[in-house]
Amino acid sequence: MLRAKMEYKCSVILTKALILFVLVNCVHSAAVSPRHVTDGSNDPNKPCVACQAPCPRKSIYVRKTCTNCHTYTSRCCDGVINDYFQNDQFENLFSNRDSLEAHAKGFWDYHSFIAASAHYQPYGFGTTYINSTFFGTKEVAAFLAHVGTRTSCGNKVASKEPLEWGLCYNKEINSNSTNYCDEHVKNIYPCAPGVAYYGRGALPIYWNYNYGEASKDLKVDLLNHPEYIEQNATLSFQVAIWRWMTPIMEHQPSAHDVFTGYWKPTKNDSLAKRVSGFGATINVLYGDLVCGQGDNEFMNNIISHYLYYLDLMGVGREEAGPHEVLSCAKQVAFNPTPSSSP
Repeated sequence: MLRAKMEYKCSVILTKALILFVLVNCVHSAAVSPRHVTDGSNDPNKPCVACQAPCPRKSIYVRKTCTNCHTYTSRCCDGVINDYFQNDQFENLFSNRDSLEAHAKGFWDYHSFIAASAHYQPYGFGTTYINSTFFGTKEVAAFLAHVGTRTSCGNKVASKEPLEWGLCYNKEINSNSTNYCDEHVKNIYPCAPGVAYYGRGALPIYWNYNYGEASKDLKVDLLNHPEYIEQNATLSFQVAIWRWMTPIMEHQPSAHDVFTGYWKPTKNDSLAKRVSGFGATINVLYGDLVCGQGDNEFMNNIISHYLYYLDLMGVGREEAGPHEVLSCAKQVAFNPTPSSSP
């Protein structure tokens, strides 16, 4: 009993010392090196993040709190997305999603996106600080730029303002052409009878292996019921954020990692002209289907969506960075192209 009391006292003393250390660091940081918050607001009332710890990685899909990462604070990823991204901004970004021409009219909404993102915010989605720089607003703009591009019908229905037609679709049109069942992984992810694994969702996923991986990580039986994605907007966004936050290959970065700068290029990456930034997210998601091909229409369309969304979200396209960061035109792909679609 005496030993237990002594251990408890030691624990309390250490905890108090640790809290004091954090407070001193925060005060010192505020006094010596003012924060530069680059979310378009430069808000001096942003919470102190002087400890600069990375958010816990979501690569193993075990729900953890920020106390499990190596940090001096109890929270590494601060705030929530709906603190700075409101319903009216969502409406501005996707102003034509419920038009008569939209194939998914009435399907998408702001609250579904917020609900889907809530699971990933503790892991840094839209909440990441790196070296006291807030990446949240720009990351949401970057993610939604990919979403807007992949779900747009702007080129088909609008000669003007084609960037306003994101979230027009929630699934691949003319999807009966192939079932996207890869025989090589049927032992791991067997294809359900009569089921087709065509593109579905805000960032469409294809093939049985991608549905299988998403099923395992999200704990939803998408392998047997891929149609769930096109029936539930929250799940559709959640699968898209899963794709954004998840490395496609082991020991490689996710789109989130390369955008926020959590990933640091190696010497080989530098030789392959891969750098952190928006262009690298295109590389992670599409590889040499898009990247390393010089300027091309699909890549430039994604970049145009990103710049447009930065303007609408109040950050401004001038914060996007130089062209070599925005583009992947000269980047070697992280992965060679398989014989399948993205």
